[in-house]
Amino acid sequence: MGTPLTKQAVADLYFLEHRAKVLDLAAFLDRFDRASEPGGEDFRVQALTAALGLVLDGRPDRARRVLELWSDHSKEPIERAPMKGALGAMPIHAKDHP
Repeated sequence: MGTPLTKQAVADLYFLEHRAKVLDLAAFLDRFDRASEPGGEDFRVQALTAALGLVLDGRPDRARRVLELWSDHSKEPIERAPMKGALGAMPIHAKDHP
């Protein structure tokens, strides 16, 4: 195992890549906000914005905590899947996450 990178080296190597990802995320949220359908929020967008709070809270293990937020923690199997494929997030309940 090699010597860990310095913070400067990490920023030099990865900043532009992640800057582009933040811009992409901002553009997605702008498109969602401009969408013509009136009414409530989509649970996936709520899960995404809740994850941003975890990303910005300054605490360690951000990636693990985001994955836990998006994970299905149910114990009982469901009778039939609501759709083919993964949804990418579970509905977030206010009592479970501030």
